[in-house]
Amino acid sequence: MATDQNTVPIRSTHPTPLVFGAGAAIGVLGGMIGLGGAEFRLPLLIGLFGFAALSAVILNKAMSLVVVLVSLPARLAAVPVSALAAHWTIAVNLLAGSLLGAWAGATWAVRMRSSTLYKVLAALMVLMAAALLVTHVTTVGTLSLPLWAQVPSGVVAGLGIGVVAAIMGVAGGELLIPTIVLLFAVDIKTAGSLSLLVSLPTMLVAFARYSRDGSFAVLGANLRFTLVMAAGSIVGALLGGLLVGVFSDLVLIPALAVILLVSSVKLARHG
Repeated sequence: MATDQNTVPIRSTHPTPLVFGAGAAIGVLGGMIGLGGAEFRLPLLIGLFGFAALSAVILNKAMSLVVVLVSLPARLAAVPVSALAAHWTIAVNLLAGSLLGAWAGATWAVRMRSSTLYKVLAALMVLMAAALLVTHVTTVGTLSLPLWAQVPSGVVAGLGIGVVAAIMGVAGGELLIPTIVLLFAVDIKTAGSLSLLVSLPTMLVAFARYSRDGSFAVLGANLRFTLVMAAGSIVGALLGGLLVGVFSDLVLIPALAVILLVSSVKLARHG
């Protein structure tokens, strides 16, 4: 694989079972906590499969998009469209910031030096570990803000989430769900579905921005790799969903947070 983020890596020659199995393992981790697991996939793309930072981000974004598209119908079946329609203003509020953030984040990612991008990704992995602990180990309260403060807060939060999601190539549910609960006092199940409605257009904007850069060719060079790993992630997520409750959150969540922290150290050293 190439080591510079502006060079298209050669076509992946890793065996299909390894690629599918890696995707499935990530899917299981995400499925057990109700997320896509893209934050765990990113260090694998870099450490195990040898992709440069920007290439890994673009591939991760493509796989995250596939996973979100597949999971959206199932999520809508769990939470009726009518229930989500009652909260459409929340999605619009967050999208007002997240769409701009996604474009800006992708723009910064393609312009960063490779060594800088590794360090930024390492820092964001720490953020994801913190968000994981806050969301699943503690009880997320609500701020009960007045409308005049709630709307701009939603835009600013969406902007930041859009930036993070674009730079990491993730859907952003790890940050969106607690944000929706905190700012808009929505139950966590509805927040999970709303997060997908915000994530999808946000990801498409970031994807469109990445497509304007020469590094986007990595996707065409590794399309089969991407689809195989995405398929593994989907299968793994289904299996992970069946394993919900098998492991106590008090054990599982700290363990996953440690994985993210260890991955962040490796990414920082990689840079």
